[in-house]
Amino acid sequence: MMNATAAFATMASDNVHETAPVQAPAQASHFESDNLPRILLVDDEPRLLSSLYELLRDRDYHLTTAACGSEALAHLGRMKFDLVLLDLRLPDMSGHDIMDFINDSGIETDVIVMSGEVGIDAAIGALKRGAYDYLRKPYSREELLKTVANALQQRRLELANLRIASQLENSEKLYRYLVDSSPDIIYTLNHEGRFTFINDRAYQLLGFAREDLIGKHYSVMVHEEDLERARYVFNERRVDERASRNVELRLRCHASGNADRTFNNTLMTISLNSIGMHVPDHDVKKLEFFGTYGVARDITDRKRAEEVISYQAYHDILTDLPNRMLFKDRLGLAVIQAKRKLTELAVMFIDLDRFKLVNDTLGHVKGDELLQQVAVRLKACLRRSDTLARQGGDEFTIVLPELRDRGDAKIIADKFLECLHQPFDLDGHEVHISASIGIAIYPGDGESIDELLRHADIAMYQVKALGKNGHSFYHDSMLDISHQKIALEQSLRKALEQNELEMYYQPQMDVITGRIIGAEGLMRWNHPQRGLLNAGEFLPFAEDNGLMLPISDWMIGALCRDLLQWNASGGEAIRLSLNLSPQYLDRGDFFEKMRGALVRYGISPAQIEVEITENICIRNPQYAIEQLNKLCQLGISVAIDDFGTGYSSLSYLHRFPIHTIKIDQSFVKEIHDEHGHYPVILAIISIARGLGLHLIAEGVETDVQARYLKSNGCLTMQGYLFHRPIALTNFINLLREQDAAGGSALPLTSAVAHNAPNVVSIQA
Repeated sequence: MMNATAAFATMASDNVHETAPVQAPAQASHFESDNLPRILLVDDEPRLLSSLYELLRDRDYHLTTAACGSEALAHLGRMKFDLVLLDLRLPDMSGHDIMDFINDSGIETDVIVMSGEVGIDAAIGALKRGAYDYLRKPYSREELLKTVANALQQRRLELANLRIASQLENSEKLYRYLVDSSPDIIYTLNHEGRFTFINDRAYQLLGFAREDLIGKHYSVMVHEEDLERARYVFNERRVDERASRNVELRLRCHASGNADRTFNNTLMTISLNSIGMHVPDHDVKKLEFFGTYGVARDITDRKRAEEVISYQAYHDILTDLPNRMLFKDRLGLAVIQAKRKLTELAVMFIDLDRFKLVNDTLGHVKGDELLQQVAVRLKACLRRSDTLARQGGDEFTIVLPELRDRGDAKIIADKFLECLHQPFDLDGHEVHISASIGIAIYPGDGESIDELLRHADIAMYQVKALGKNGHSFYHDSMLDISHQKIALEQSLRKALEQNELEMYYQPQMDVITGRIIGAEGLMRWNHPQRGLLNAGEFLPFAEDNGLMLPISDWMIGALCRDLLQWNASGGEAIRLSLNLSPQYLDRGDFFEKMRGALVRYGISPAQIEVEITENICIRNPQYAIEQLNKLCQLGISVAIDDFGTGYSSLSYLHRFPIHTIKIDQSFVKEIHDEHGHYPVILAIISIARGLGLHLIAEGVETDVQARYLKSNGCLTMQGYLFHRPIALTNFINLLREQDAAGGSALPLTSAVAHNAPNVVSIQA
């Protein structure tokens, strides 16, 4: 994107000549010609631009519109404007670029920025570039009209002030009018600090009449908290470089002041410029101190804006809690206080359980509402001296100063868990969440801010590992566990390079024919020290540390290589399925990776089935549909794994190209009576039958489960009752024995016995 000056230069060359220089237009205000101000409206949204034009068209303004940055620059180059209403986000350049062009070109115009951006960087950038005001979209009609009127009124006053200042140099006769018409308070003090002159602006802004101030000491107007600073500044009127001084002081508002203006706590903040006045003393040939001349400019609105920006810099906008920066500051003060008083304090690290599921299923708006409600509940459990902060995402931190003992921290943690146990209402959706809480105690668990936070974080992850929904105090042994996890992560990275990963396969049985008709591919890690590890022992680390993408790439290649080996042995074609990580589906090139592997190894797409979870469909439905349709067009079938355990929606089964539903083993485990009634399983079987989908039951371990499923129409099963996951060589041998036995699988007992030696810490 070209900057504003380059864009303006390009347009100028198009209109005049390639090398024609760009000159800023002369700046004469339109207030002096027809008294109708010229306003430039800049917004790339046609509807908003039209609405803005209609709102202002009948208010005695000359209006000009621009739908992009280049068009706005063209208008600024040709015409003079008293005010620009500027949208920050434009298609060809930012509003900041246009403001830079205005400032660099010396164009005299005021700018009101209108933006929908929620971050404070945009507001800070606009104010630094001299914006008169910053309106956040959506703004009210009255707010806009008032801001425009105030800006133009201030411009009139400033122009009047400039005109008056020019006349003051030429005519002593206009002195009183010029000074009293100034938008600033102008005054003089004698050597004792008493007013010898003050203009009428003091009455307009502060309510002090001129006659009430003449002869009075300046301290009658200064707030008592700023008196010491005022005395220091006013006593520094000298001939050297300190003869001029700028200072910000708060001035009192008189009780009978102008009611149309509001001052915080009846105080006013001003920017004060005071210049010592001296007259020559001919006898000693030096300047004698005569008094003080001062100009007081009202910067109340600017100071309030700075306070808002400062507040937002240290607070979380969503929950209005202190953010990470402010939390560390308060924790540092609490540590200093605890060290001085020899007391303990607690630092808590809270991570919400199941928040990601809520966010993915109900959307980010509802997720934000949930965070706001959580913040309110947590804050209600704390003392006034405690600090609750949002670290980011669904993580909160708390500092509890002046503990009597560790039991105080436990009581607060129990309160947190209890208050979060109650359901949350998100516009009719009843949501249940819990929290994992880690606690570190000063000074036993650390004496620095970072050490306390790190140890509380480690304790929180210990709670996560033990099943979530609880709290735990930090212990040194946890650090060893944390180091083990880091070592495991490092080893996993090496495992890809050193070919330590392997695919195991759990057969899927047709219970009518007794034949193996497919298998689910399950990853195993041949760890050099710990032996054979199943996927559940290392894939969570891969997901948290960005390793799922290279591991998924490896898994596709391994599956194709194994199919190639089976096909080369002359066996009949079977279908292998693999679980697809949501992270892998979200990557834009996964389809090309899959297709490339099939072509490279010469594998038929019909031999592969991809298993996805229900939540993949919920994360980004339209994108998931597009990716899965590509797979289906290639010839790969799609199965929903663990059906019924997530936020199921029947509409997904219609919209998504699904071929197979897998009944989750958590439902199968509930079958204890083959003549019993298990409505969830019956409902899933009915859905599959009604939609013409293939159905597979996972985790079948008993004859009772198998008979119940078979009698109700589920004819394809996998589980320990039939076969455990086995290595490729054993799987190929099993298929060969099946063919040698005349087309049916090995008997159940012999199959289990055959597979048993190959199973070491293997979980389906």
